[in-house]
Amino acid sequence: MIAKKAEEIEILREGGRRLARHVRILKDIVAPGVSSAFLETRAREMVAKDGDEMAFFGYKGKKDREGFPSGLCVSVNDVIVHSPAGQNGKVIEEGDVVCIDFGIRHRGLYTDHAVTVITGTAKSPDDEKLVRGTQEALAAGIAQARIGNTTGDIGCAVEKIAEKYSFGYPKNLSGHGVGKQVHEEPHIPNFGKRGEGEKLVEGMVIAIEPMMTLGSGELYVDKDGHSYRTKDGSRTAHFEHTVLITKDGPEILTKE
Repeated sequence: MIAKKAEEIEILREGGRRLARHVRILKDIVAPGVSSAFLETRAREMVAKDGDEMAFFGYKGKKDREGFPSGLCVSVNDVIVHSPAGQNGKVIEEGDVVCIDFGIRHRGLYTDHAVTVITGTAKSPDDEKLVRGTQEALAAGIAQARIGNTTGDIGCAVEKIAEKYSFGYPKNLSGHGVGKQVHEEPHIPNFGKRGEGEKLVEGMVIAIEPMMTLGSGELYVDKDGHSYRTKDGSRTAHFEHTVLITKDGPEILTKE
């Protein structure tokens, strides 16, 4: 989306603030014994109270015959993204690496946001490094979201952080445009070369979302048809912000 009207930008800002609050509350609920289904129920309650809509529920990609069954994704350990919280049957355990990925539609416009947390005490220093490093990769990608740069500049910055920590990353999943739809152009991979890809322009609204693994980064789709798991069983992390490109630099919309 290219946001040209002040009203559109204010709607996105408010939607982003609401979404950031929802994600923070859900993150704070994560604890041993909490189920993904409970988080789904809580998410639905918060969105309904605000008069907004769940962005992911019923979403259909180009190849999907049926809509996505949940409004929230809760992806744990070797699941990197897209695990439907209401259907995956997961009960969170001590030391689990838990990603909360959520989107809402506020006054007709969409925002998208994800965080990863470790439940209680980490099982290994590598898990802590994975979460910290993936968050660092998001910050590096956002720093490149400037007028005149390209999607390749963002991807290159993210990739350098992956190389710094020797993380794997999937090449078949990426960030994307957002705003009028959940997923729009441009495609924003988490790797690339400087100067390549689509030019970034003022008003562009994009979701930047590094996804990292402790293994190779190769994935497969689980039998549920939605959840992406690592082939080697390695743990994963995922962070995402919706960002508006302005003349003054990147503006993170999904923050309180």
